[in-house]
Amino acid sequence: MPKSKRDKKSEYFRLIVAPFFNLIVVSLTKTDKKGLALKQKIVEDVRNCVEKYSSIYVFTFSNMRNELMKDVREQWKPSRFFFGKNKVIGVGLGRNKEEEVGDDLHKISKCLKGQCALLFTDSPKDEVLEWFSSYSCEDFARSGCTVGKTIQLSEGPLKKFPHSMEPYLRQLGLPTKLEKGVVTLIKDYEVCKKGAVLSPEQAKILEYLGHRLATFKLDLRAGWVKGVGFERLDGQNEEEKEQTDDEMDE
Repeated sequence: MPKSKRDKKSEYFRLIVAPFFNLIVVSLTKTDKKGLALKQKIVEDVRNCVEKYSSIYVFTFSNMRNELMKDVREQWKPSRFFFGKNKVIGVGLGRNKEEEVGDDLHKISKCLKGQCALLFTDSPKDEVLEWFSSYSCEDFARSGCTVGKTIQLSEGPLKKFPHSMEPYLRQLGLPTKLEKGVVTLIKDYEVCKKGAVLSPEQAKILEYLGHRLATFKLDLRAGWVKGVGFERLDGQNEEEKEQTDDEMDE
Protein backbone atom coordinates (compact mmCIF):
# COMPACT_ATOMS: atom_id res chain seq x y z
CA MET A 1 0.00 0.00 0.00
CA PRO A 2 1.48 3.43 -0.97
CA LYS A 3 2.28 5.83 1.85
CA SER A 4 -0.08 8.75 2.44
CA LYS A 5 1.12 12.34 2.03
CA ARG A 6 0.89 12.76 5.80
CA ASP A 7 3.26 9.81 6.35
CA LYS A 8 5.71 11.21 3.80
CA LYS A 9 5.70 14.66 5.46
CA SER A 10 6.20 13.11 8.91
CA GLU A 11 9.13 11.04 7.65
CA TYR A 12 10.67 14.06 5.90
CA PHE A 13 10.45 16.10 9.13
CA ARG A 14 11.96 13.28 11.21
CA LEU A 15 14.85 12.50 8.82
CA ILE A 16 15.70 15.92 7.33
CA VAL A 17 14.28 18.86 9.30
CA ALA A 18 14.66 17.60 12.87
CA PRO A 19 18.37 16.64 12.62
CA PHE A 20 19.19 19.98 10.98
CA PHE A 21 17.79 21.94 13.95
CA ASN A 22 18.90 19.37 16.56
CA LEU A 23 15.30 18.61 17.41
CA ILE A 24 14.15 15.49 19.24
CA VAL A 25 11.01 13.98 17.75
CA VAL A 26 8.74 12.16 20.19
CA SER A 27 5.76 10.16 18.95
CA LEU A 28 2.57 11.02 20.84
CA THR A 29 1.68 7.34 20.92
CA LYS A 30 4.78 6.68 23.03
CA THR A 31 4.38 9.43 25.62
CA ASP A 32 3.89 8.36 29.23
CA LYS A 33 0.42 8.82 30.65
CA LYS A 34 -0.26 10.25 34.10
CA GLY A 35 -3.06 7.77 34.74
CA LEU A 36 -0.90 5.18 36.49
CA ALA A 37 0.77 7.77 38.74
CA LEU A 38 -2.63 9.17 39.72
CA LYS A 39 -3.98 5.71 40.58
CA GLN A 40 -0.90 4.98 42.68
CA LYS A 41 -1.41 8.28 44.51
CA ILE A 42 -5.03 7.38 45.29
CA VAL A 43 -4.00 3.95 46.60
CA GLU A 44 -1.36 5.58 48.80
CA ASP A 45 -3.85 8.18 50.12
CA VAL A 46 -6.39 5.47 50.98
CA ARG A 47 -3.80 3.46 52.91
CA ASN A 48 -2.64 6.56 54.78
CA CYS A 49 -6.25 7.25 55.79
CA VAL A 50 -6.68 3.66 57.00
CA GLU A 51 -3.69 4.17 59.25
CA LYS A 52 -4.74 7.64 60.42
CA TYR A 53 -8.46 7.15 61.21
CA SER A 54 -10.16 4.65 63.50
CA SER A 55 -13.18 3.87 61.32
CA ILE A 56 -14.37 3.74 57.72
CA TYR A 57 -17.91 4.01 56.34
CA VAL A 58 -19.19 3.28 52.84
CA PHE A 59 -22.12 5.45 51.80
CA THR A 60 -24.20 5.88 48.68
CA PHE A 61 -25.51 9.22 47.45
CA SER A 62 -28.36 10.54 45.35
CA ASN A 63 -28.77 13.89 43.59
CA MET A 64 -25.17 14.86 44.32
CA ARG A 65 -24.57 18.60 44.66
CA ASN A 66 -20.99 19.81 44.88
CA GLU A 67 -21.87 22.97 46.81
CA LEU A 68 -23.84 20.97 49.39
CA MET A 69 -21.11 18.33 49.65
CA LYS A 70 -18.66 21.14 50.37
CA ASP A 71 -20.77 22.11 53.39
CA VAL A 72 -20.88 18.48 54.53
CA ARG A 73 -17.08 18.29 54.40
CA GLU A 74 -16.89 21.39 56.58
CA GLN A 75 -19.25 19.86 59.14
CA TRP A 76 -17.15 16.70 59.36
CA LYS A 77 -13.69 18.21 59.72
CA PRO A 78 -11.15 16.75 60.49
CA SER A 79 -12.73 13.57 59.05
CA ARG A 80 -12.15 12.89 55.38
CA PHE A 81 -14.53 12.03 52.55
CA PHE A 82 -13.00 10.01 49.73
CA PHE A 83 -14.48 9.91 46.22
CA GLY A 84 -12.86 8.03 43.36
CA LYS A 85 -13.04 4.98 41.14
CA ASN A 86 -14.30 2.02 43.13
CA LYS A 87 -11.73 -0.42 41.76
CA VAL A 88 -8.81 1.86 42.56
CA ILE A 89 -10.04 2.53 46.10
CA GLY A 90 -10.57 -1.21 46.47
CA VAL A 91 -6.91 -1.81 45.66
CA GLY A 92 -5.95 0.63 48.41
CA LEU A 93 -8.07 -1.21 50.97
CA GLY A 94 -7.29 -4.68 49.67
CA ARG A 95 -9.50 -6.64 47.29
CA ASN A 96 -9.25 -9.91 49.22
CA LYS A 97 -8.07 -11.26 52.56
CA GLU A 98 -4.50 -11.67 51.30
CA GLU A 99 -4.23 -8.05 50.08
CA GLU A 100 -6.19 -6.22 52.80
CA VAL A 101 -4.30 -3.69 54.93
CA GLY A 102 -6.49 -4.35 57.98
CA ASP A 103 -8.60 -7.24 59.25
CA ASP A 104 -11.84 -7.57 57.25
CA LEU A 105 -11.12 -4.50 55.10
CA HIS A 106 -11.60 -6.54 51.93
CA LYS A 107 -15.29 -6.68 52.90
CA ILE A 108 -15.44 -2.90 52.62
CA SER A 109 -13.94 -3.22 49.12
CA LYS A 110 -16.74 -5.60 48.13
CA CYS A 111 -19.26 -2.91 49.10
CA LEU A 112 -17.82 -0.44 46.59
CA LYS A 113 -20.41 -0.83 43.83
CA GLY A 114 -22.28 1.87 41.96
CA GLN A 115 -22.32 5.48 43.15
CA CYS A 116 -20.63 5.40 46.53
CA ALA A 117 -17.75 6.89 48.52
CA LEU A 118 -15.90 6.52 51.82
CA LEU A 119 -15.87 8.46 55.06
CA PHE A 120 -12.73 8.11 57.19
CA THR A 121 -13.38 9.38 60.70
CA ASP A 122 -12.57 9.11 64.40
CA SER A 123 -16.14 10.00 65.40
CA PRO A 124 -18.09 7.42 67.46
CA LYS A 125 -20.32 5.03 65.52
CA ASP A 126 -23.53 6.30 67.17
CA GLU A 127 -22.74 9.85 66.09
CA VAL A 128 -22.11 8.74 62.50
CA LEU A 129 -25.33 6.73 62.32
CA GLU A 130 -27.43 9.54 63.77
CA TRP A 131 -26.05 12.17 61.39
CA PHE A 132 -26.50 10.08 58.24
CA SER A 133 -30.03 9.06 59.18
CA SER A 134 -31.13 12.66 59.74
CA TYR A 135 -29.28 14.50 56.96
CA SER A 136 -31.02 15.45 53.72
CA CYS A 137 -31.35 18.63 51.71
CA GLU A 138 -33.97 19.66 49.16
CA ASP A 139 -32.74 21.16 45.91
CA PHE A 140 -33.86 21.87 42.36
CA ALA A 141 -34.04 18.79 40.15
CA ARG A 142 -31.72 18.74 37.17
CA SER A 143 -32.15 17.52 33.64
CA GLY A 144 -32.24 13.71 33.60
CA CYS A 145 -33.70 13.39 37.11
CA THR A 146 -36.82 11.30 37.70
CA VAL A 147 -39.38 13.36 39.60
CA GLY A 148 -41.73 11.99 42.25
CA LYS A 149 -44.43 14.60 41.85
CA THR A 150 -46.71 16.00 39.16
CA ILE A 151 -46.62 19.79 38.78
CA GLN A 152 -49.49 21.52 36.97
CA LEU A 153 -50.09 25.19 36.30
CA SER A 154 -53.54 26.73 35.94
CA GLU A 155 -54.49 29.18 33.23
CA GLY A 156 -54.01 32.78 34.33
CA PRO A 157 -51.41 35.40 35.28
CA LEU A 158 -47.91 34.43 36.44
CA LYS A 159 -47.21 37.58 38.43
CA LYS A 160 -43.86 36.41 39.82
CA PHE A 161 -42.26 36.77 36.37
CA PRO A 162 -41.28 40.18 34.93
CA HIS A 163 -42.68 40.99 31.50
CA SER A 164 -39.18 40.80 29.98
CA MET A 165 -39.05 37.05 30.66
CA GLU A 166 -42.15 36.20 28.64
CA PRO A 167 -40.34 35.41 25.34
CA TYR A 168 -37.89 33.14 27.16
CA LEU A 169 -40.71 31.32 28.98
CA ARG A 170 -42.30 30.60 25.61
CA GLN A 171 -38.99 29.21 24.38
CA LEU A 172 -39.01 26.83 27.36
CA GLY A 173 -42.44 25.55 26.28
CA LEU A 174 -44.83 27.52 28.49
CA PRO A 175 -47.94 28.71 26.60
CA THR A 176 -47.70 32.34 27.68
CA LYS A 177 -48.42 35.82 26.38
CA LEU A 178 -48.39 39.37 27.72
CA GLU A 179 -51.70 40.83 28.83
CA LYS A 180 -51.45 44.46 29.94
CA GLY A 181 -47.77 43.89 30.73
CA VAL A 182 -48.42 40.77 32.84
CA VAL A 183 -47.05 37.34 31.89
CA THR A 184 -50.14 35.15 31.48
CA LEU A 185 -50.61 31.43 30.93
CA ILE A 186 -53.21 31.07 28.16
CA LYS A 187 -54.18 27.50 29.14
CA ASP A 188 -53.58 24.88 31.82
CA TYR A 189 -50.13 23.37 31.53
CA GLU A 190 -48.47 20.26 33.00
CA VAL A 191 -44.82 21.04 33.70
CA CYS A 192 -43.87 17.48 34.67
CA LYS A 193 -45.47 14.16 35.55
CA LYS A 194 -44.66 11.88 38.48
CA GLY A 195 -42.14 9.21 37.46
CA ALA A 196 -41.02 11.06 34.31
CA VAL A 197 -37.47 12.08 33.44
CA LEU A 198 -36.96 15.83 33.26
CA SER A 199 -35.84 17.59 30.11
CA PRO A 200 -33.53 20.64 30.38
CA GLU A 201 -36.50 22.91 29.69
CA GLN A 202 -38.66 21.32 32.39
CA ALA A 203 -35.84 21.53 34.93
CA LYS A 204 -35.38 25.23 34.22
CA ILE A 205 -39.14 25.95 34.50
CA LEU A 206 -39.31 24.16 37.86
CA GLU A 207 -36.35 26.19 39.10
CA TYR A 208 -38.01 29.46 38.07
CA LEU A 209 -41.22 28.36 39.80
CA GLY A 210 -39.32 27.49 42.97
CA HIS A 211 -40.20 23.77 43.07
CA ARG A 212 -37.42 21.76 44.75
CA LEU A 213 -38.11 18.17 43.69
CA ALA A 214 -34.66 16.63 44.30
CA THR A 215 -33.30 15.46 47.64
CA PHE A 216 -29.56 15.33 48.26
CA LYS A 217 -29.13 12.34 50.57
CA LEU A 218 -26.30 10.15 51.84
CA ASP A 219 -27.10 6.59 52.95
CA LEU A 220 -24.76 4.32 54.87
CA ARG A 221 -24.05 0.94 53.32
CA ALA A 222 -21.40 -0.55 55.63
CA GLY A 223 -18.82 0.33 58.26
CA TRP A 224 -15.50 -0.87 59.64
CA VAL A 225 -13.96 -0.03 63.01
CA LYS A 226 -10.40 -0.85 64.07
CA GLY A 227 -10.36 -3.68 66.57
CA VAL A 228 -14.06 -4.40 65.98
CA GLY A 229 -14.33 -5.25 62.30
CA PHE A 230 -16.85 -5.01 59.49
CA GLU A 231 -20.61 -4.47 59.72
CA ARG A 232 -23.36 -4.02 57.14
CA LEU A 233 -25.52 -0.99 57.84
CA ASP A 234 -28.12 -1.17 55.07
CA GLY A 235 -30.17 -4.00 56.54
CA GLN A 236 -28.75 -6.74 54.33
CA ASN A 237 -26.36 -9.45 55.36
CA GLU A 238 -23.23 -10.14 53.31
CA GLU A 239 -24.55 -13.24 51.56
CA GLU A 240 -27.78 -11.56 50.44
CA LYS A 241 -25.96 -8.48 49.21
CA GLU A 242 -23.31 -10.40 47.28
CA GLN A 243 -26.02 -12.48 45.61
CA THR A 244 -27.94 -9.32 44.64
CA ASP A 245 -24.80 -7.68 43.24
CA ASP A 246 -23.95 -10.80 41.23
CA GLU A 247 -27.44 -10.83 39.71
CA MET A 248 -27.10 -7.14 38.78
CA ASP A 249 -23.74 -7.80 37.11
CA GLU A 250 -25.30 -10.54 35.00
